[in-house]
Amino acid sequence: MSRQVEKQSAIDNLSYANWNVEEQTIDITAVAKADFIIHLAGAGVADKRWTEKRKQEIVDSRVNSSKLIIETLKKIPNKVKAVVSASAIGWYGPDHPNSSPLGGEGDNLRKFEESDLPAKDFLGQTCKQWEESIEPVTQSGIRLIKLRTGIVLSKEGGALKEFIRPLKFGIAAILGNGKQIISWIHIDDLVRMYMAAIENEKMSGVYNAVAPGPVSNKELALQLAKSRKKFSIPIHVPSFMLKIILGEMSVEVLKSVTVSSHKIQKAGFQFKFSTIKEALADIL
Repeated sequence: MSRQVEKQSAIDNLSYANWNVEEQTIDITAVAKADFIIHLAGAGVADKRWTEKRKQEIVDSRVNSSKLIIETLKKIPNKVKAVVSASAIGWYGPDHPNSSPLGGEGDNLRKFEESDLPAKDFLGQTCKQWEESIEPVTQSGIRLIKLRTGIVLSKEGGALKEFIRPLKFGIAAILGNGKQIISWIHIDDLVRMYMAAIENEKMSGVYNAVAPGPVSNKELALQLAKSRKKFSIPIHVPSFMLKIILGEMSVEVLKSVTVSSHKIQKAGFQFKFSTIKEALADIL
């Protein structure tokens, strides 16, 4: 499904259909033919400064898109076997104060698990509404899998592009004190995880889509600099400066969130990129 079908390039065995979340319209023929639905829709959390209007857009884009999918499945005959819905590790709050700092691989921290309650902050409550909004598909007997995704590392853009930007000027930017933990996942593993959710009929419910080896912001910055094999100087970007530039969003940039991958691994998923060194070597 896309809002801009006419702008999509032609690819063999791939077709596009229209939907418009704001107007609650969708191409019902495409839904009728679908065996599975992967629900990724949602306004970018980091695309714009968090004004009250933007925050509402972030919530509405997720909740209303789920509503459109659910209402459509109720109204038309379909053969959908499962829905795989994106969510995010924004569900979790910051690492617990009594957790000790990272020793390199995150083993000293109590990792968040799928059974943990949502944080009471903006992203925590957004993820809660997001996941609740798609839950009604189970009332139709459709298997539902929700993937709480970490920071996705990809050469196509996203968070990694922002981390790399300062390196072009010879700066390895460390945000705040650099101790905050980043729970990440390589884009290839994330795609494979969505495929696993479709193919493994035993999978249902919530899974954390994060690699087994979370890292500190400082370790990521230094590992990036090392992987690029170019001279760079580590420089700390003060927290107050990030707050001025990013506003409320700076809380998320500086937040330490250590998330467990145990449940998805127990379900049989095997990561291709378990460490940040492996991931960056592949991407860069």
